[in-house]
Order: sequence, then structure tokens, then C-alpha cells
Amino acid sequence: MVRRLEGALPPGAVIGVLGGGQLGRMTATAAAALGYRCHVYCPDADSPAGQVTSRATRAAYDDEAALSAFAAAVDVVTFEFENIPLATAEFLAERVMVRPRPEILRICQNRLREKDFCRQNEVPTAPYTAVADLPELRAALGRIGRPAILKTAELGYDGKGQARLDPETTPEAIWPQMAEAVATTGVILEGFVDFKMEVSVIVARDARGARQTYVPVENKHKQHILDQTLVPARLPERVSEKAEGIARHLAEAIDLVGLLAIEMFVTADDQILVNELAPRPHNSGHWTLDACITSQFEQLVRAVAGLPLGSTERLADAVMQNLLGDAVESAQEALRDPRVKLHLYGKAEARPGRKMGHTTRLIPRG
Repeated sequence: MVRRLEGALPPGAVIGVLGGGQLGRMTATAAAALGYRCHVYCPDADSPAGQVTSRATRAAYDDEAALSAFAAAVDVVTFEFENIPLATAEFLAERVMVRPRPEILRICQNRLREKDFCRQNEVPTAPYTAVADLPELRAALGRIGRPAILKTAELGYDGKGQARLDPETTPEAIWPQMAEAVATTGVILEGFVDFKMEVSVIVARDARGARQTYVPVENKHKQHILDQTLVPARLPERVSEKAEGIARHLAEAIDLVGLLAIEMFVTADDQILVNELAPRPHNSGHWTLDACITSQFEQLVRAVAGLPLGSTERLADAVMQNLLGDAVESAQEALRDPRVKLHLYGKAEARPGRKMGHTTRLIPRG
């Protein structure tokens, strides 16, 4: 029988974290400041999260014996990325409280379910449809038009698992790239959005229904990977308020306990279209470590541990810069600017496009 949480976890309680990446690392550090211990479950050796906690299980996500022992050793479970197998979260949820709940993971792991959820809750997205074969792709292009983006329904991130269809692109040329995904995760065609800006909003919600949102931020990408986040987004106040309202609405509709990051497109006429949901801390929220009263990582810990949510008040404006690949080799040079904060993730190998750390340059408000 699943162990329920009654009130807040006491100091010394153990939070289980599925996944060992940098998001888990920063969550574990935030948990320690609140008197909690973290137990990281990850298949990888020397994970960034495992470096900052003495409790770690290295095992496959389908190892039921290891999962059972993990569940018995922790008081609540959360996750630091959404590509955890759903069966893993469901197995644990039968034994210990999992926050956010597995159903939220199920929705956010699949682009089609994600967009269906938004549509069902009257939140606009780009036009989209599932496609199962080449004739369906041709028909969908006739309805949605070009350019359009063909995506795997699951597992794609940082631009992976996507192909753009321009007017000169033939469906026959693109379709073979998606053959494996059609048989496994499924494929979705989305209309191309000619947006003026991509923004994201992170919302926290606790078990009592209290919600807190962070200010919308502006994201800039290079080769489909987040490069910079500008805080706050350069938006009219009414558009910012609308974006935060969408985030609060989705958090309530999905019955969130934890964090939800919502990536959104802002069009030329200031319409907002939701692109993706992530039920965890988010790269575009790293600036909160240095520029907010409560970071996104502390907020996650508060929510899953049953503590009151913290203030999301912004103490400074900011520019967050990802350090990708070899950029980490000169990262310490950024500290020549006394307003820059450096965060390195402890990853041993600097591969092209790999997120090795980030800097946040603080800009006094006013």
C-alpha cells in the first residue's frame, strides 16, 4: 500500500529523485538547505546529482528489486526529467507518494497527449495532428499547410526527432526518417509558427492548491538548443499577465503538485500558443537560483515536501547563458564580471551541445 504524506516532511526526511542530471543536482542542493536528504536513482555512474548526495542507487529503471528498495528508503519521490519510463513512476506510486503524479508524466511525455490536454482545457497551440503513414502525412499537409514540423511524439528534445517540411520538401523524402518512431512512439505534424519570441513560464502548485508563478522569460536558441534566457521577457504587461494566467490554469487543470514549465510562442499580434510542457525544473528557470527569493529548485522541494511555497519575487533582472560543450573550459573567465554567478554541473566529458553549466549575469532593477 502506498505511503501517504500527512503534513510537511520533517527535517531529515529523504526525497527520492529519479534521474541524475544537473536538475537533480541543483534540487538536491536546495533540499539540503531545507534540512532534507536526497536519494538519487539513476542508471549512470558518477551522475551530476550523485556527486552532491551520499545516497544513490545505480540501477536500471526497470529493475523492480532496486525500485522496491528505493521506495522503502525514501519518503516521497520526484523526478528531474520527463523521459523516466512511465512504468517506473507507476511502480513506485504503488509504494510511496510520487509528486508530480504519474498521470502528469504520461501527458507530458507525449506531444500528442500534451496538445490534446491543452486543447481540452481551451489553451491554444499550433495546429497539429497525428500521422500514421505517408498518405496521412500528405493529407495532413493539405490541411495544415507548409512549412510544418514533423516530430516524434516522444523522446525528442533540443531539436532531436524533428524534420521541417518546406514547400519544396517532399513527404517521401522525410518519411523514412520517422519509420522507427511510427512503430514505437508515434509521429505528430505541427504547423509552423512564425513567432516573434519564445517565452517560458514556470508555475509551482502545492497539495493544497496554492500556486506561484515566475515572471515570463525570453528564450534564445542556437541549433535548437537553449543558449540564453533574458529576464524578464520583453513583453507588454498584459501579455506577461496572460502568459502567467495560462500557466496557473494548466497547473490547476493537470492537478499539479510540484513544478510545471510551459514553453510558449508569442506571435506578432501578441497571441500566445503553448508549445511544450515539462513537469520539472527547467533550463530557462536556472536564473532563479541567483535572482529570486525562492529558486525553482527550492520551490520544487517545498511543493513535494508539503512546505508552504516560497515567494517568486525577482530581486534582479538577469541574463542566463548556457555553457555548451567546450565553452566550459573558459567558464571561470566569466567571473571577471563581479555580477556574474557561475554554476558548473560536474560532467566529465564536454561533448558538442552538451550542457556543462551556466552563468547568470545579474542586472540591478530600476
